[in-house]
Amino acid sequence: MRGALGGSGVLLRRLREVMAAPVSPQERLDRLVVVIAGNLVAEVCSVYVLREDSSLELYATEGLNREAVHLTTMRAGEGLVGLIASEAEPLALSDAQSHPAFSYRPETGEEIYRSFLGVPILRGGAVMGVLVVQNRASRVYSEDEVESLQTTAMIMAEMIAAGGLKALSKPGATIGLDRPIHSIGTTLADGVGLGHAVLHEPRVAITNLIAEDPGREVQRLEAAIATMRLAIDELIERGDVAHTGEHRDVLETFRMFAHDQGWLRRMREVVMTGLTAEAAVERVQSDTRAKMLRQTDPYLRERLHDLDDLANRLLRTLVGKSNGVTREDLPENAILIARSMGPAALLDYDRRHLRGVVLEEGGPTSHIAIVARALNIPAVGEIANATALIQAGDAVIVDGQAGEVQIRPQPDVENAYKDKARLRARKQEQYRKLKTQAAVTKDGVEIQLQINAGLLVDMANLEETNASGVGLFRTELQFMVAQHMPTTAEQQALYDAVLKVANGRPVTFRTLDIGGDKVLPYMERLEEENPALGWRAIRIGLDRPRLLRAQVRALLRAGAGSDMKIMLPMVATVNEFLRARTLVRRELDMLERDGRPAPASLKLGVMVEVPSLLFELPEIAREADFLSIGTNDLMQFLFAADRENKRVSDRFDPLGIAGLRALRNIVEEAGKANCPVTVCGEMGGKPIETLALIALGYRSFSMSAASVGPVKAMLRALDAGKARQRLDAWMSSSDSAASLRPLLAALAAEMKVPV
Repeated sequence: MRGALGGSGVLLRRLREVMAAPVSPQERLDRLVVVIAGNLVAEVCSVYVLREDSSLELYATEGLNREAVHLTTMRAGEGLVGLIASEAEPLALSDAQSHPAFSYRPETGEEIYRSFLGVPILRGGAVMGVLVVQNRASRVYSEDEVESLQTTAMIMAEMIAAGGLKALSKPGATIGLDRPIHSIGTTLADGVGLGHAVLHEPRVAITNLIAEDPGREVQRLEAAIATMRLAIDELIERGDVAHTGEHRDVLETFRMFAHDQGWLRRMREVVMTGLTAEAAVERVQSDTRAKMLRQTDPYLRERLHDLDDLANRLLRTLVGKSNGVTREDLPENAILIARSMGPAALLDYDRRHLRGVVLEEGGPTSHIAIVARALNIPAVGEIANATALIQAGDAVIVDGQAGEVQIRPQPDVENAYKDKARLRARKQEQYRKLKTQAAVTKDGVEIQLQINAGLLVDMANLEETNASGVGLFRTELQFMVAQHMPTTAEQQALYDAVLKVANGRPVTFRTLDIGGDKVLPYMERLEEENPALGWRAIRIGLDRPRLLRAQVRALLRAGAGSDMKIMLPMVATVNEFLRARTLVRRELDMLERDGRPAPASLKLGVMVEVPSLLFELPEIAREADFLSIGTNDLMQFLFAADRENKRVSDRFDPLGIAGLRALRNIVEEAGKANCPVTVCGEMGGKPIETLALIALGYRSFSMSAASVGPVKAMLRALDAGKARQRLDAWMSSSDSAASLRPLLAALAAEMKVPV
């Protein structure tokens, strides 16, 4: 077999001639396998294509029984071909039949062939099929031969992606590229959105794959690498990393990879097989992506993102700007597809045309999720390999309620979701009719419903929902969407505007809750073993008092003559609250000394989200003017279960005995001290959870604007007294059920309460 690097150029030129010939798709494919077999001196060459049902179908062969074409199929993972498809790795064997995965198909007549070399047909890291060569004699395939076949497989991938084989598909056996995909991820923002995919960072379209002059292509690659390195170096050395929105440590990682000799040598080697520079970059990154996507180590997966970014930079340098839509020129019914996004990037898009967001990353408490909920845009995160699976223009359905994404759905699925969207719209209309109705239970208990906010755009939801105020204004979002640290004047301007829109309704401003997963692009990122338990929120404020004092100063000035409420996040001890209160009082004293008007009243509260505070409840309830429960973090810390970790996030239910007893303790101790208490975490915005909280004695809730209608509909049908009696009985029972959710759901059904 002569598959040396020099021979690859001959093979690619012959493949290009076959691709350009005016023949039918099947004849083209038949000629291709003959050319490949002849060039690699193999007795067999076969192409298997992945179908929409995830099986592999024999599409063409030279050497095996041609009557088996389009008849022989196998599941992913079945046989040697299925093994290659499932693992996305080449497989070279000198004695194929002795391999434990070997699967004999009598219709093919392959029993006489001992040697086997197969490579995955990859595009964007996604497997599209398998390309195989076989020989009668036992032999060891060289690295050059594997390389040559992989390069050929890339040509096959582009032919499949371009739709060149669609005409060969039998009814019900559509090629996998166009197959419908149902992916389950994590809900970021509720709602149902139907539309067509728009890539946040469009892949660069590569139209020229085969090189005329490999030497010239190496020069182009070297020049692009040098340009990319220079751009990264300049970006770091200019000192204006904040303006780019990229963290300095990320750029340093880019710089490290940009000088990684192994990665760069691999691209040079692929160019020498006969591909253009841009095709070589795409080929190497597709191979790398396929391998790393099958890794479970989060560090390795993070490195994949770095390499993806570098590859995209190289491709843009080689072929120029990608042909994606501009953010201002978003088409109608757009579903935005991205690996990850910051809140500022989402705000750049025309929200009138945006119907949904699909991310490879991002959890329900990430800042992108918070912004998506604020804008009422359905969003789903943790959809693996979304940017590779979804092509620009693909039909996509985002089900933010179920945390599911339908890619290229069948007509019946699309119609079902259209019905679901219409039903949701009718429900929303019913909720809007409740806008003027009082939030009072069936037995006359008044409930206060407020909204969560964090941007000025959120404030329009006050009128939309007729909420009684803003129970949680996340001030950190202003810092996250800015390209630099907001000045005191800029902060004051936002708080002034918020209070003006609130028009007398109360607003509770939470001081900066940064750290953990909320990293500001212009601040140094600290590597911590457990960032959620690390240096964040009030801990940063107390350690960097100038930062906290500047924000408090802006809040007090904005609240001049008004009632002002400020809440401190992540307080773990009463002492932390007392230290922060001293700082706030100093700022009040400064206002007086400077002759500036002060707020008409100031209430300083605490967000109860650290379990240690549960053991100082009497003291904190006496010292603080109000309490607000952050159920997201409180339950996460209470159960030591990371809410972003799918393996443990559903392991413990906040409606279990332990969680409910903790919440009952808080409301009872707050009541003894006559300290107002509000629930502002996710529990307060879910009807069945809110039912339980009302039964525990809570009377004030703050939630996303979209949750106000469903919660109000629930509580207006609820007999709070009856619910309390039942819940008390269940909680005092010796039967320690893992969760009271089923009992609460049965109670809701009994009382005809919509949950």
